[in-house]
Amino acid sequence: MTSSGTNPMPGPPSESTGRTRGVSPGREEGPGGDVRAQVSAAWELLLPAASAPARRRGRALQAALRDAVRSGRLPAGTRLPASRALAADLGVSRGLVTEAYEQLTAESYLRAGRGAGTWVSGDVRPAAAQGARDMSPRAPGVRVDFRPGTPDLALFPRSAWAAAHRTALARLPHSSLGYPDPRGLPELRVALASLLTRRRGVVADPERVVVCSGVAQATTLLGFVLRGRGASAVGVEDPGSPEHASLFASTGLATVPLPLDDEGLAVEPLLRSGVSAVVTTPAHQFPTGIAYSAARRGALLDWARSTSGVIMEDDYDGDFRYDRAPVGSLQGLDPEHVVYTGSVSKSLAPGLRLGWLIAPASMTDEMVARKRTMDLGNPSVDQAVLADFVAGGGYDRQLRLCQRAYRERRDAMTEALDRHLPGTEVSGIAAGLHIIARLPERFGPEDEFLRRATAAGIALHPLSRCTAGARGAQDGTVRLVLGYAHVAPGAVEDGVRLLAEAVRRGSAAEA
Repeated sequence: MTSSGTNPMPGPPSESTGRTRGVSPGREEGPGGDVRAQVSAAWELLLPAASAPARRRGRALQAALRDAVRSGRLPAGTRLPASRALAADLGVSRGLVTEAYEQLTAESYLRAGRGAGTWVSGDVRPAAAQGARDMSPRAPGVRVDFRPGTPDLALFPRSAWAAAHRTALARLPHSSLGYPDPRGLPELRVALASLLTRRRGVVADPERVVVCSGVAQATTLLGFVLRGRGASAVGVEDPGSPEHASLFASTGLATVPLPLDDEGLAVEPLLRSGVSAVVTTPAHQFPTGIAYSAARRGALLDWARSTSGVIMEDDYDGDFRYDRAPVGSLQGLDPEHVVYTGSVSKSLAPGLRLGWLIAPASMTDEMVARKRTMDLGNPSVDQAVLADFVAGGGYDRQLRLCQRAYRERRDAMTEALDRHLPGTEVSGIAAGLHIIARLPERFGPEDEFLRRATAAGIALHPLSRCTAGARGAQDGTVRLVLGYAHVAPGAVEDGVRLLAEAVRRGSAAEA
């Protein structure tokens, strides 16, 4: 099979001698180190290729050799067996091996010289094997996570969703698996229009509903359209969602922080800002939890009408109300000046990446054109599943389930704070999935409080992170945005207790 002094690919043991065929007894080291071990492992990779169906055997052998070189199992400088010998060892025709050698030589994986045999080329630089990193915003090692923004993912209706998935796949015509209407499947737009009209008081024409990958994509769609119309900045609530600035920045727009008062976004600073568009959360302001007053809603709409301005309404948790009646959408009062956005991220799961926007008629075509260039539309099957889930009543049932569960957890949070951190003032508790907690001054300053919480394994989100410049409270108090929807009632109690114990231990140690 080989001559003395070569470093071939080994074969299976010979029945007559018991020795490994194709290995030169005196040459186990080469450019790749312990070549016998490396090449033997690579040879084993060829066995499945040799047993592939006849029509695919040649391509399988080429792929196996290519992968062996890429992975480093066959290092540069390794001499391969003669085609006749390898074919005999693998039980395939010599032509298959010859063809594989020629193809990989043409691709620069191998090199060959007349009378010199076939070798692994030095042109290939195998990449080190790496695992895929998980960049999702999780908190490993945290004992209790009170950060806001996440629903209880354990409440996701897996069985009902799976049933809707089977139904959708069974009814979808083959044509629906092609490129979709960038606005979304017609049946989902009709279902969403009916749902939003009934539950949120939205003026929802299915022709103006655009299905998006959550409110984040709706925000960027609006940003691109505004930028195309000559805008340079957008007004945002302060305090407000930190995500708005980065989303608009990705479209080339700056953001102008605008202050709030007890009724909502202050109008005078908005007038002085000169912006032509503003983002609001009027039903349940994030993070303060206030609902815009009727007078403030009217004043904002007057601003939009007098300046030809645009209001984006982020209705991120409009379906969750506990101690007061739901507040209807701002868009329902003037659909030609308000872009309405929402999603299933709080009601079902953010990982579904399903949301919607309803744009004024004057902006709809531009929104759709931009959506087309961004991703050609959301996945058709996922849209069909949501359409069936909404139309069949599953979405309403899910909202009722979550409403009961989240109200129980809100109550557990307020009671635990009263018990373990007495004197804490809470606000924004009538709706949503989080509360604002203002701790007594004795628990400050904020930096030290957060350090102790982190050491105790409690993840927190201070209100200061939602303000322009992330400025802390000027009076030295601690204000927290406490999410409770994703934390079981017992864990809420334990988390607040652990937090209180950590703070008191730190205070005692300093004393």
